[in-house]
Amino acid sequence: MERVMEKQNENLRERLLARLPQPENLAAYREETASLLAKHEKAIFWDKWTTKVLAFCAISVFMLANFNPIWFSKLFGAREIPIFDAVAAVLFFLSMTHNLMYEINQSKVGLLKEVKQVQLQILELQASIKTAGENQP
Repeated sequence: MERVMEKQNENLRERLLARLPQPENLAAYREETASLLAKHEKAIFWDKWTTKVLAFCAISVFMLANFNPIWFSKLFGAREIPIFDAVAAVLFFLSMTHNLMYEINQSKVGLLKEVKQVQLQILELQASIKTAGENQP
């Protein structure tokens, strides 16, 4: 039973190591990884602000329609207030769905950072083992 488990672990280890990228230049791979993570961070930043802008618009439309109904009914009419409430509800729903996407993407980028960090550490260890093996007679 232990041999089967060891064999499965060894197979899993070999499959994981086979999927590990083997760049020719470790420094170039490190720079590529840093630029990829920076690109994802920038996208997350704009997702966050899009969520905030949608929520602000939803609150603004709702407040304009409901907290000064006399001014609003003179400008648009009393029958349009439910329409603006519906628009505010749709904007708020969009804001919350976009916030959910933001949270999911933030988790993905955090996981990607950890994976890339582990990949770089493994590649550095492989490079140091390779150079240590070449130096020994």
